[in-house]
Order: sequence, then structure tokens, then C-alpha cells
Amino acid sequence: MITLVGVGHVFAISENVKEVIRSRRPALVCLELDPARYHALTHKEEARDIPIQYILLAKFQKRMASKFGTEVGDEMLAGAEGAREVGAKLALIDMDAATIFGDLWRRMSFTEKVRLMGGALVGLVSSKKTVEKEIENYSNDDAKYLEQMGEGFPVIKEVLIDRRNAHMARQITALAVDHPNMVVIVGDGHVPGLVDALKGQPVETVRLKQLREGGMVTTSPTEYTVTYEYR
Repeated sequence: MITLVGVGHVFAISENVKEVIRSRRPALVCLELDPARYHALTHKEEARDIPIQYILLAKFQKRMASKFGTEVGDEMLAGAEGAREVGAKLALIDMDAATIFGDLWRRMSFTEKVRLMGGALVGLVSSKKTVEKEIENYSNDDAKYLEQMGEGFPVIKEVLIDRRNAHMARQITALAVDHPNMVVIVGDGHVPGLVDALKGQPVETVRLKQLREGGMVTTSPTEYTVTYEYR
């Protein structure tokens, strides 16, 4: 069984993430990280060169995480800790962040860059209530939310969501051959695309809203028959 766990990077859900792992007792836990980002999370005391394009997003996430009583990346560290608790292996399944962000910045139009930076600036002064409202809108209709994102930020959606979904789905599919029982921890926005990409395999989901409410209810495991097309 592949259990997809949708998380949010600014919410205090670490214990809930570990509880999902304890209840499933998987042989493998996969994290939406690459080696460099994992190292950065586990060695926060080390100085790092951060691309200027990351700074506003990082500041926004750090600011909002503090409002929710946590730190950015705690949910991923909780996944790693949960893996250790149950004796599971750990796999980092995301693309190299530096490479993909460099490609993203090269491909984005000037208009899209302005929208992105403007949105990040607005995010710096956004309230906790505003973030809660956005999360509620997304939870009520994630398909529509992602569609609107694609309309306003087509390159961002293609590079940061669609391409990474395809890459992570390939990683999951390959790892599932030897580890049929696994827990995969990813940003909640990746869950719909991964469910679609993993057709042909038994998949269940635990979404961000469920984690925040403290519920471990999942979708019923579903067997798909459509073959996944590698990209």
C-alpha cells in the first residue's frame, strides 16, 4: 500500500505525521526533499547561500510557521523521525531544488516573475486568518485551485508541480517494487497529481485538512488500471 500524506510547511502537524507512520508501520518513508534540502534541514546551524529568489518565500513561510507554533520543515523532520521509530528506510524523492528553480526562473516571463514577487511581498504581511482562508478554499476544491494557479502562473505550475509530480511518481513506482508498504510525505498540492500518476497501484491518502483536524481517516484504497506514462 502506498500512503500519500499531504502536508503544509507552516502548520504544527509533526506529531500527526508521525502517528500516520506509526499506524502504517511502513518499510519505507519517502520525503519530498532532495539531499541538499534534507541536509539544510538537519544542519540548520551551517551557513548557506540562498538564492535571492528564495528569500521572500522563506521569510513568508518562517513568519507564518511561527504564527502556527512551528518551524518550516518540521513536518519533514517528523517524517524522518517517524521512519526511525518504526525501523523504516528513508528515501528522498524530489528533484534537485537548485536545478529546477534555475530552470523555472529562466523560463518564466517577465509578467509571471512580477506576479510571483508581488505575491510574495503581499504574503509577508498576510495574516494567519488570510492563510487559513486560502487553505480552506484549496481544501474545498483543490482541482479548481490548481487550475487557477495554472492560469495565473503557467510555468510555475508546470515546473514546480507537474514536472516534480512526474519525477516523484517515477521514484515511488520504482521503490514500490521492493517496498510495497510505504508512506510518502509531500506537500498537499502534490497529492492529486500523484494519485493520478500512480494509477495502476493501490493508493490511499491522508490530506492536510485531516492531519490538522487530528483525524487519520483515509480514502479507500483504490486499484487503478490506467498505465502511468513516464515523462
